[in-house]
Amino acid sequence: MREVMWKDKKYIIPFKVNLEWDKGQEIEVKNRFGGGSCRLPWFAVAVYDLIMGSERFQDWQTHREGLDWFAEHFPKEYMVLLD
Repeated sequence: MREVMWKDKKYIIPFKVNLEWDKGQEIEVKNRFGGGSCRLPWFAVAVYDLIMGSERFQDWQTHREGLDWFAEHFPKEYMVLLD
């Protein structure tokens, strides 16, 4: 598990994801179906990428854990990107 501070809030990342790229950046992510978009901090994009990859490889346990993490920490963005 890794801890990340973002806007005076601590996030626990329970996945093995690369958190070093674009550190401190916000990145725009688009919904692959509906076209809606959100700006997310780099570590949330890493979790989003994990969710998309686990779906592709049919790793449903990781997929579900990623969705749950995302819904808990970024509920508005979850509704736009993943719901």
